[in-house]
Amino acid sequence: MLTPSSSGQPARPTPQRILDAAEKLMRTVGLANTTTKAIAREAGCSEAALYKHYTNKEELFVRVLLERTPNAGPLLAALAAEPGERTVEEGLAAIARHASLFYADAMPMAASLFAEPVLLTRHREGVRKAGAGPHVVLEALVAHLERGRARGMTAPDADPRAAAALLLGACFQRAFFLHFSGEDTVEPVDDFATAVARTVWAAIR
Repeated sequence: MLTPSSSGQPARPTPQRILDAAEKLMRTVGLANTTTKAIAREAGCSEAALYKHYTNKEELFVRVLLERTPNAGPLLAALAAEPGERTVEEGLAAIARHASLFYADAMPMAASLFAEPVLLTRHREGVRKAGAGPHVVLEALVAHLERGRARGMTAPDADPRAAAALLLGACFQRAFFLHFSGEDTVEPVDDFATAVARTVWAAIR
């Protein structure tokens, strides 16, 4: 709950306090069961106060993913890195590692949506309006590989979109196996990322 201010009145909720509450609920009860009313209650404020800082639950989810999952920042940095800062294979390995950990962190929060088609549709539309969504990572990796191809770092007939889909698809599958079948069914993330990067690089070099 909110602590009183010096005037004796409850302190006004801050964006970070609301984001803290959203993250806690999304990680414990899942995205489908997290409502703005529940977030406001957890943050100790009204829904009206929540909406002064955030447009909707979808914006909060995107903010949680970008700001509260430790591999979101490193993943985006690896995707934005200019070709030539490291070898293509090393760059792909870094992307695969961070993507694997990012998907593993995000999957439990979002999984409950798939049992609620109406909520899934609403969430999809809300995230799209915010200019976010899972396709953003794919498009960033496609652009990264296209920059490398333009610099002659990959084969001229290499398909950046197919390569990006193969790498990120493998990372997403690892996250699914990790949560569904258990840790003993997946390779350690560093070994996995190295092997996936090596395989994709062999196809496009």
